[in-house]
Amino acid sequence: MTAAQNILIAGGSGFIGTELTKQLREHGHRVVLLVRHPTHDPDERMWDPDAGWLNPETVQRADAVINLSGASISRLPWTLAYKRTILESRVNATTTLASAIVKSANPPAVFLSGSAVGYYGDQPGVVLTEQSPMGEGFLPKVVDSWERASRIAAPVTRVANIRTGVVIGQGGLVGTLKLIAKLGGAGPLGSGAQHWPWISLYDEAAAIRHLLDSGLSGPVNLAAPTSATAAEVMKTIARVEHRPYWLPAPAWAIKGALADAGRELILADQNMSSQLLTADGFGFRDTVLDDTLETALAAA
Repeated sequence: MTAAQNILIAGGSGFIGTELTKQLREHGHRVVLLVRHPTHDPDERMWDPDAGWLNPETVQRADAVINLSGASISRLPWTLAYKRTILESRVNATTTLASAIVKSANPPAVFLSGSAVGYYGDQPGVVLTEQSPMGEGFLPKVVDSWERASRIAAPVTRVANIRTGVVIGQGGLVGTLKLIAKLGGAGPLGSGAQHWPWISLYDEAAAIRHLLDSGLSGPVNLAAPTSATAAEVMKTIARVEHRPYWLPAPAWAIKGALADAGRELILADQNMSSQLLTADGFGFRDTVLDDTLETALAAA
């Protein structure tokens, strides 16, 4: 971004949002965070996405809006009630923001809305691009509804959907996998051959910053250019944590214990390509899985 701008972020206090807010402020931009509680900071604005309420002036003053809202999909188990929360937390927040943008007298130039690799479902043996078909299952339906809600704003602003995979940084999924390794549970998850698209937390935020000034719209894949399998991730974690990589978790056991979450989070094969993003001029800083995991585990 060439000039300081006002950036409105929903979900700015989360794992990705905290890093993004830091990077944007380091580059001289003003970041205003949407919060659900009474405000205590001049750079906070209150909203109620479940009720569909957002002061239109909040959007009117923004040069760009970034939506990172949504209940964590890594929280287990996925009960029927929590599945509803996963869906509604994303669709309600996105619909509220997109509707406010449409109603704004001065809409922002861009709306970047969260999305996920879950759109593709399990597609072994395929390199997944933004043109790949939607998969089958719970998460593909969630992501499709999530992205459709963002397109409400498309008539008045550029809309891009950030299809993200496993984000590696201090916290997030890495913290959970580190705990599993420490407890002696590092080992093959199913066959271990399934691809897990990954990206460092730094590059995730940097890519979102890039998209603010990009001409890209619609879905954009965010994943490091070097793919990795579940086995490669778990072997690295076991090595760094000085734990054995030996205890297998058969696919049938993962499916039996976690149902849809096991099938769609752990066992799905998703070899996602970020060729569209790199062709647009984005350069990844972190491309070596081992180095990225080692840094994250040291800080976790």
